[in-house]
Parts: sequence; structure tokens; C-alpha cells
Amino acid sequence: MSLKELEEKYFFKTYKRLNLEIEKGEGCYLITKSGVRYLDIFGGLAVNSLGYNHPKVNQAIKNQIEKYIHLSNLFLQTPQIELAELLIKYSKFNKIFFSNSGTEAMEGALKLARKWGKDKSKSEIISFHGSFHGRTFGALSITGREKYRNGYEPFLQGTSFCTYNDCSELVSKVNETTLAIVLEFIQGEGGINEASIDFVETINELRNKFGFLLIADEIQSGLGRTGEFFAFEHLNIVPDIVVVAKPLGGGLPLGAFLGNEKVADVFTYGTHGTTFGGNPVACAAGIETIKEIMERGVIDNAIVTGNYLKEKLISLKAKYPGLIRDVRGRGMMLGIELQTDCEKIVHEMLEHKVLVNCTNTNVIRLLPPLILSFKEVDFVIEQFDTCFKNFSK
Repeated sequence: MSLKELEEKYFFKTYKRLNLEIEKGEGCYLITKSGVRYLDIFGGLAVNSLGYNHPKVNQAIKNQIEKYIHLSNLFLQTPQIELAELLIKYSKFNKIFFSNSGTEAMEGALKLARKWGKDKSKSEIISFHGSFHGRTFGALSITGREKYRNGYEPFLQGTSFCTYNDCSELVSKVNETTLAIVLEFIQGEGGINEASIDFVETINELRNKFGFLLIADEIQSGLGRTGEFFAFEHLNIVPDIVVVAKPLGGGLPLGAFLGNEKVADVFTYGTHGTTFGGNPVACAAGIETIKEIMERGVIDNAIVTGNYLKEKLISLKAKYPGLIRDVRGRGMMLGIELQTDCEKIVHEMLEHKVLVNCTNTNVIRLLPPLILSFKEVDFVIEQFDTCFKNFSK
């Protein structure tokens, strides 16, 4: 039986996988068993910020494996402490909790918020249509995409949705019982939608008036992807809690949530925990990942090369106005909104040896490794140009 047939035999049908058997990764490329190289510009869905097979990350993993692979969180662990120091340094938050994934980190953030609001008569959580916060029950309860919610009702009580960037609707919903607003400053799964300045200012004004918590979901947009450590840094606002994951573990499962002084003392011993969260091998990989991004020029490349990529995409928009509706995003988190469904273009780009992702039906989502080069951008643009030309006939 082929690998595809074995996958269909053994697994629940949750993933519509590409029929590619990957042998290895190298830089921004994935290489099949037959030796075909594909330029990956959705980067493991924003996980592979340093590409594949990064030597320093690999070495950090090897070094840690030789010491210990797992320790209970009853023990002090150097990799956890060192990674926490880096994240606190660059985020300027006060406290951190490590988890295994983004959705698990979001669950922890929701628990932290609920516990903070318990004696304040605050329990209502507001999130936004088009959002994606994870697939576990709390995170799914605040995810504003029906395709992920259908069939799993009823959801967590005390949750509601507003239209993204609709200031007046948000003003009408927030009141004294509002516990938290959960916001992606750039919606990833929703189609690379950016929070407007007016919207963010309205949230800040409402927070000052009603005293709720602002939880930033930076799982996809954080850790340098947009050209800042966090996407919210492009705007004049600082959340109370921020949730991260995706590239944090250098490709290994790792998430975290960080909190400011307002929530720093909410958790007490035993009120939250995890068996595997903050795995020492993942943390060792995370240390090198954050150092590469923030101290060795990778974040600068995300800005410069990201701007170059966006400029080239805008030129394609001018060339194909009947096909491309919009180009948006920041740094290495970009979206090409089409006038039509983008699934066929994703498959066409596959034929051109470029891996892209379609989200929200008609948005090509680009989440390349932050090490992407100008030469690789030029290749991507050439393939898009050929592909768009074929679809414009």
C-alpha cells in the first residue's frame, strides 16, 4: 500500500493532505523522496520561522536530549528559565506559563482571565467573527468561524461575537460584566485582516472605562513575523495577556501565555498546571529560535524581505485587477485576496513547485520562513505571474 493509502486506512479524516511524501527539509525548501524541491511559503503554517534543518536549533536539541528529554514541572529546569527570561525581556510582561500548543495556551489565558474576574462580577468574553483561537473547547467557543464550530454545540457560556473592526457594535456590547476581549491584531485564518487604528483605540477607551482584560492572540502573528516581536506593537496599545505558540519551539510543540502586573498574582499553587508543557527539549530549541530572530538579524530580514514581497505582490495586483482584489498584511504575514476561490491556484502553484495556503475561501495566505531571500521572492513572483496569467485568460 502507498503512504497515502495507509494514511487513509489508519487516520481519522481530519486532514486533506497533499499527496507529497516529504523526505527532508532544507532552508525554505521541502524535498520529496524523489528529490523534487518545493519552496514552502506557508512555513508549516507559521511554525518554521527559521526554515527547516536550522543548524543552531538542531544542535540545541541534540545537546538537550543528551541531558534529559522530560522532567516533571516539580523540578527547576534551566531551559525553561532561560526561555522565560528571553520572552519576558522582549515582551516586557511580568509572568509566563508554558504549554504544549497554541490552543492549550489560549485555554490557560481564559482560565487566568476567569479567575481574575471571579470576585469582580465579570464573566463575559467577547471575540470576533472571522477569528481563530484553537480547537479545544474554550478556544473553540471564542473562535468566530462556523466551519470549525458546526456540530460541537453547546459552547462555553458567557461568550459572544462582534464584527471585526466595527467600533459601534463593540461599544454597544461592552459593559460592566465584560471580563475580556480576545483579539488577533491580524486575523490569520480569517484572511489576513488587520485591526484598524480606530478599532484599537476604541478597545483601549472601553478598557479604561470598564476595566476588562485585553487578551492578544499572537499565536500566528507573534515572535517577529510582522516585523515586531508582537503584532500589537505596530499600534499604540499593550494587552494584559498575550498568547504565543507556532514558532516558539523551533518546530517542536510549545506554547505560552504571558501576563502583566494586573494578573501576575492570580494563579496560586495547583490552580493551573501541565505535565508536558515547557518540555526542556522544546525550550532549548525555543531559546535558539528567539535568539536567531531577535539578536541575529532575522527580524530585520522579515521587515526588508517582507516589504519587497509585498511590493511585488502589489505590482501583480495592478497587472491582474480582474483576478486580485487586495494585497494586505505586514512583514512575512501577507494575504492575496482574489475575486474567486483560490483552491485551484494553490494546486497550480504546487505544479510550479511553490507551496502556498488558501484560507477563508479566496485568500492566498503567505507565512514564509523569516529567512526568505530576495532571490526566493523573485522565484515566487515569477510563478504567481505565470499562474495568474493562466487564470486570467
